[in-house]
Amino acid sequence: MTGLISAQNLTKRYDGKTVVDSLSMSVERGEVLGLLGPNGAGKSTTMKMLTGYLVPDEGSAFISGHDVIGAPIQARHVFGYLPEGAPAYADMAAGDFLSFVAAARGLSGAEKDEAITKAVSAVDIGGVLQQSIDTLSKGFARRVGLAQAILHDPDVLILDEPTDGLDPNQKHEVRQRILGMAEMNAILISTLILEEVDACCSRAIIIDHGRIVADGTPEALRAKSPLHGRVVVRAAVSESETLRPALSSMPQVKSIQERPCPSDQEAVEFILTNAGTGALLPLVNERLQEGNWPIEDLRVAEGRLEDVFRSLTTGDREEEEAA
Repeated sequence: MTGLISAQNLTKRYDGKTVVDSLSMSVERGEVLGLLGPNGAGKSTTMKMLTGYLVPDEGSAFISGHDVIGAPIQARHVFGYLPEGAPAYADMAAGDFLSFVAAARGLSGAEKDEAITKAVSAVDIGGVLQQSIDTLSKGFARRVGLAQAILHDPDVLILDEPTDGLDPNQKHEVRQRILGMAEMNAILISTLILEEVDACCSRAIIIDHGRIVADGTPEALRAKSPLHGRVVVRAAVSESETLRPALSSMPQVKSIQERPCPSDQEAVEFILTNAGTGALLPLVNERLQEGNWPIEDLRVAEGRLEDVFRSLTTGDREEEEAA
């Protein structure tokens, strides 16, 4: 398995419980991979093994060809890491913190100043450099954390919950920053936020109980939804008593499901399953026109990532947090 980020059969156990179970994956340059899973699925433990903060019980991890365990210094030179919560020295000014990190990265003189200036500009934190980190909003604290991760211009970025706790505007800004860096980097993002996959990921992996249960583009994952390809008819609730039998009596309709419209309490949605191989949408449209029903929406469902996620990650689990 190749890639700027590469893991083979990573396994971690705690007190006899397997938290990450033979996990293998690869992330190429130009790719933003979302690591999805419920709490306790093994995301943070996977991140910590990939970055060398935890030693796996089995398996191996490589960053730009460097063994994370066998050659940790070389590996850490080529990746930037934003841990969960973006920890930093709270009493330091943001600018001083970045200067400290740059020095720890071996940067000095003009090279150090240039690296800080570039990182500050990339995440737009020039206005808060004199403020202590404990006075910053979550959004700016997260941006400072992102700045330290990209300070040394790494090939690889590993970001654990980069938008956790941010408001919608702050989430949008951080995602745009990630997209802006995607072309030249391999980026791995751990997240609980499904919309993050559509916003900035070119591919996603879903893990459950430490195992990969799905891997593909957002479009490919949505295609696994039970709703994918079904015809959806939305109409006023008052129309449902006559509309349902008219649709269910069509020979091309195998089954029909009725549910309240998620965005409108006064509307109802009928989800139709095709009984054959031909296109169902034009036939339904023809039937609706014949009956002159005032339809609010008629479409072919793309499927929802949420449905796929829930179908693959059900069951109780304990919180997973590595010591």
